[in-house]
Amino acid sequence: MKPSRRKFLHAATATALMPALAHRAWALDYPTRPVHLIVGFPAGGVTDILARLLGPWLSRRLGQQFLVEDKPGAGTNIATEAVVRAPADGYTLLMATSTNAINATLYDNLRFDFIRDTTPVAGIARTPLVLVANLSFPATTVPDFIAYAKASPGRINMATAGIGSSLHLAGELFMRMTGVKLVPVHYRAMYLPDLLAGQVQIGFTPMPTTIAQVRAGKLRAIAVTTAARSPALPDIPTIGESVAGYEASVWNGMVAPTGTPAATVDKLYQAIDAALADPTMTARFADVGSVPASMPPAEFGKFVAADTEKWGKVIREENIKAE
Repeated sequence: MKPSRRKFLHAATATALMPALAHRAWALDYPTRPVHLIVGFPAGGVTDILARLLGPWLSRRLGQQFLVEDKPGAGTNIATEAVVRAPADGYTLLMATSTNAINATLYDNLRFDFIRDTTPVAGIARTPLVLVANLSFPATTVPDFIAYAKASPGRINMATAGIGSSLHLAGELFMRMTGVKLVPVHYRAMYLPDLLAGQVQIGFTPMPTTIAQVRAGKLRAIAVTTAARSPALPDIPTIGESVAGYEASVWNGMVAPTGTPAATVDKLYQAIDAALADPTMTARFADVGSVPASMPPAEFGKFVAADTEKWGKVIREENIKAE
C-alpha cells in the first residue's frame, strides 16, 4: 500500500528537523564537561580578577568547572585568536575587554576580525579609570589640571601600559577634548613604582590597580573617567563634570567563537546575568572598583561595535601605531 502524500510530507519534515532538534537538545544539556575561560592578560589584572570571581560562580550554577586560563601576549591577540579558532561548541570562551575593540584598528595585520569571528555572549562589567597624580603634583581638580597643563605644555609625563592601551587612549581622548599636551611614557612592565616616586606625574589607571594607594593617601585621585561617579570612590568627581561628554572605561564581557549554538549562548547569558545580580558578587566586584554591567548578547554586540568605532576614530586621527 502506497503511503499518502500527507504522511510522506510529515515524515520528510520530521527527518529534516531531527538534526536541528538534536542540536538544540545537545545545547540545552550544556555543559557536560569543563569550560575554558581564556584571559588575554597576566594574572592579577582587572580581566583576570573578574574572570576568577565569575568562574567559580558559573561552575556552581552550571555544574561543570569553568577553568580560567591566562594567555597573555600581543595585546590580547594570542588569546583572542586561540578562541576564534576553537570549536564553536561553548567550551572555549574569551573574557573579552575594551582592548579587543581597540585592537581592531590599532593592528593592521590581525588574522581574525573580532566582530565577525566572535559571538557576543554577555556584557559583564565596567571598570573606571582614575586620573591619579603623584602627591607632589600641584593640581587637585580637573580644571586646575587643565590650566596647569596648558601653562606647561609637553612637561607633564603620563604613564601608560603601552601604545594603544586603554590607559594611553584615555589620555589621548582627554588631550583631544581639552587641548592640553601631555607626554605619554609607555611601560612594558608595571608603571606604578615610577608614579609613586614621581618619575611620571600622572596616569589614567584602572581603579583596581591604584585604589589601594589612593585610599592609603599615597596617590591623589583627581577624577574618574566613567560617566557616573564610582561607588568605590564616591567623593571623586568624574572628568565629564568638567569636560562635557568625556567618558572612558575598561569593559569586560564574554564572547564565544562564531557559530556557537544560540541555546548555549542564551544559557551562558542567563547564568552570567544571575551572577551579576547576586549581592555577594556585586560586593566583590565593588571591592576591586568594578561595576557589574550585564548586557544580553544583542545589546552587548552593538556596544562592542560602537566602542570599536569610538576608539578607531581616535587611533586613526592621532595616527597611533602598534609597537
